[in-house]
Amino acid sequence: MPSETVPYPAVAQSHTGHTNHTAPTGIWPRIRWKTQIGNGSPARTRRGGVGGYEELVSVPRDTLNTLYIKSIRIATASGSTAPRVTSPIFLAFLDKFSGGSVSHSLPTIYWRALDRFRDIVAAHPEREAVIYADGKNRAGVPEYRQLTYAELDAWSDTIAERFTEAGVARGVRTIVLVRPGPELYAVLYGLFKIGAVPVVIDPGMGMFKMLRCLQAADAEAFVGVSEAQALRIVFRAYFRKVRVAVTVGRSWWQGPTLESWGRTPASALPEREPGPDDEPLLIAYTTGSTGPAKAVVLTHGNLSAMVDQVDDAREHVAPGTSLITAPVAGILELLLGSRCVLPPLIPSKVGATDPAHVVDAVRRFGVRTMFASPAVLIPLLHHIEESGADLDTIQSIYSGGAPVPDWCIAALRQALPEDAKVYSGYGATEALPMATIESRELLGDLVEQAHHGQGVCVGRPALHVQARIIAVTDDPLPEWSDVEARAADLAASRGIGELVVSGPNVSTRYFWPKAANKIGKIADGEVTWHRTGDLAWIDDAGRIRFCGRKSQRLDTANGPMFTVQVEQVFNTVEGVARTALVGVGARGEQQPVLCVELERGADKDAVERELRGRRDEFEITKPVTEFLFHPRFPVDIRHNAKIGREKLTVWADKQLAAQK
Repeated sequence: MPSETVPYPAVAQSHTGHTNHTAPTGIWPRIRWKTQIGNGSPARTRRGGVGGYEELVSVPRDTLNTLYIKSIRIATASGSTAPRVTSPIFLAFLDKFSGGSVSHSLPTIYWRALDRFRDIVAAHPEREAVIYADGKNRAGVPEYRQLTYAELDAWSDTIAERFTEAGVARGVRTIVLVRPGPELYAVLYGLFKIGAVPVVIDPGMGMFKMLRCLQAADAEAFVGVSEAQALRIVFRAYFRKVRVAVTVGRSWWQGPTLESWGRTPASALPEREPGPDDEPLLIAYTTGSTGPAKAVVLTHGNLSAMVDQVDDAREHVAPGTSLITAPVAGILELLLGSRCVLPPLIPSKVGATDPAHVVDAVRRFGVRTMFASPAVLIPLLHHIEESGADLDTIQSIYSGGAPVPDWCIAALRQALPEDAKVYSGYGATEALPMATIESRELLGDLVEQAHHGQGVCVGRPALHVQARIIAVTDDPLPEWSDVEARAADLAASRGIGELVVSGPNVSTRYFWPKAANKIGKIADGEVTWHRTGDLAWIDDAGRIRFCGRKSQRLDTANGPMFTVQVEQVFNTVEGVARTALVGVGARGEQQPVLCVELERGADKDAVERELRGRRDEFEITKPVTEFLFHPRFPVDIRHNAKIGREKLTVWADKQLAAQK
């Protein structure tokens, strides 16, 4: 039996641009994989044979005895009798065990926006890139460490180098379950440098929901903290295609750690071409708090546009020092040269962040810009009011992730320096941001108009974003001509319809579920419109007035009712913490019920009298006949702000049934 390795000659490039490789035809212990016919036919498997069937591949016996590799997809060359291998990780494996005889010079790319990062590294190598909490002292105050731009660049180069050696390359989906910190940004930038595609998800959605989503990602690589790796191993059926796994932190299983890879590359990274704008850069799952979680494909062009939008929003002024509570903000800020300060927080429970730690970070590092959701801002505001702490270095606050109450924005204006700006952002995973508005404009007549039933103003569309309103329907609208055919239906909902957006930062497709593309996107020539699922109208000044979620609208005998539009009228009543409009009964005959959460110490009877009086002042609120008081609304675990109206509907139904 021969002991040398049979070379694996390369064949012509496929339509994907990847160089393909003829599989070996040895007679040694076998590696078994599944093949798929290149014309898209379903894979068929059986032992022996080629051309779309399971093939037996061999490696030298003195290298290993038996290795079983499943689900490596390969394609059959037209007119060829040998399968072609296209998986970068499998090619790396073949290369290793063939003594380097595999030629797999795959077209290599990187994210073009990293040129900005490289420029900052060259100009300011010793500037702090990430300032992060690392434990606490005896007094319970966070202690911080820092990573410079030069160090982050070298570390991410090292990660890119190690991943490349492991076969992770262009297009390889890589699950990233790493806590916010320097490791997260080093891993993400390392993957961006080689064209691999990180897959990110909010663990706050729940373990089994998260597992199903990650299974659908079909990833070949996995980077995660020890707990995440334990999850991968215990529930291995969800991660069958993972070939490369790297642990961030201690590894109790046999496998590489991020620490073992080091932080200094062996050599400079090879030259790469910038990736095309439509190349996938990142797959980000929606939280699933307002509907099923979906895997959003964000391209090189999408993220680059976000960088430009952030730069434009701050009028191209250097960011200085920014406090980051959302990882995506850190990705963008590092490309603009910011010193990113990361206070201690739990990613799945941002609302549990200690506001005293936020104040400490702002004052200690002279933070000028803050990115935070209401889950952070509201406790921070209460802490400032109680402690008398000042944030005199803050020049701008950008809030997103959930609606910011107007009272919170008004109070922040009082607590910050007079010239500071507070921006309320509006967006979604598929389109971030869609619109913004500064506090001075919002706190004028717009708040009063919202309290009179005109919807919450979320601002004008962001840079290069287009927004339109279409008739409300749950049906797919494949082409814009389908939208035009329903244009007359907008009158039935008083001009309020579904908001659709397009622009360079707007995702045009979902990776999973594929069916979401049919219901969520509209083709309009070369433009793809994203259906937000939000109900709104656009005023004469081009500002978007948000009225609620389409999936939560009420369909009553007297016509449609929209949640946020109605709730804003009642939220002005003294003693009311918040309200939620739900519909009980069958669609077309739903009974509008207002669920009410009281402020602590409020008089329930007095509040109900005020609510009924307020109802009679406006036509849109007169159909509300039932007021139910709930002890504490169900909300999303991450932001502690998005009301679980579906759960409240079930509760209200039971309450009304009990009253009969």
